[in-house]
Amino acid sequence: MSAVKPCAWEPRRPPSLTVFVVWLCLPALLFKSTATATLSQIWHPQFIAVFCLSTLSVFIVTLLIRFRAKKNLAEASLDGLSASYANTGYIGIPLCLLVAGPAGLEPPLIATLIVVCLLFSLSVICIEVALQTESSWHQAARKVLISLCKNPLVVSPVLGACWGVSGAELPAALLQFLTMLGAATTPCALVSLGAFLAHRQTGSGKGSMQLVGIKLIVHPLMTWVLAFYVFHLPPLWAKTALLLSALPTGTGPFMLAEYYRREASVVSRVILLSTLGSLITLSLCIYLIG
Repeated sequence: MSAVKPCAWEPRRPPSLTVFVVWLCLPALLFKSTATATLSQIWHPQFIAVFCLSTLSVFIVTLLIRFRAKKNLAEASLDGLSASYANTGYIGIPLCLLVAGPAGLEPPLIATLIVVCLLFSLSVICIEVALQTESSWHQAARKVLISLCKNPLVVSPVLGACWGVSGAELPAALLQFLTMLGAATTPCALVSLGAFLAHRQTGSGKGSMQLVGIKLIVHPLMTWVLAFYVFHLPPLWAKTALLLSALPTGTGPFMLAEYYRREASVVSRVILLSTLGSLITLSLCIYLIG
């Protein structure tokens, strides 16, 4: 008797390290980020508009192009995320502090919230929609809603935002616990990615170079036009917006691909190649902005 296959909309059982990142580390990081952010830190409408417009435009346009080619919304969503998901936390924050000093902390904080909360949630929604097999739209919508309500990557920033709006401070012990878990996100994700790259990959990496080009060239160019010529941001905010958009792809798309049992070879190559390529593009951006 053949084994019963899991339902198409259910994610596979990922490796234990991926489970640890998706169910503990990332939710802790997202909850802490939204719960401790103050309005004065994050309310800079023009910068938010610039980074949201450039990032979401890259995501949506890439998604549409890849969906037209692949006819698969889940795969297209991961490609769009790979082309727009800047590594604003692990690289962006120390880079902006190095270039702009203490005044450069707020832009990467805002960009990180946009990337890990808004962009990540949008990609999760697209994947959940793609994995539904219901013929009735209202049944499919109900299953998507239930899946999103169970997804820690969507629930944790919402709960964190509610906590932040309440004005209550996080207890010291809870804050320390969340800080420790959140700090483990990037190292564990990098170990998981490295383990994946160390094995022989059977999937095709076709299209990865195009996504790298979009991330390292198209995204910063779009941000440069918006920041300097459309919204006329102050010099510090315009320059940091350009730097943040020129960052390589973070590990978030790979974690999502692993969790949802999607092909991860393209995503992993984009992360690796964009990180190597950013040595040139980031150096050029820093030279141009002085």
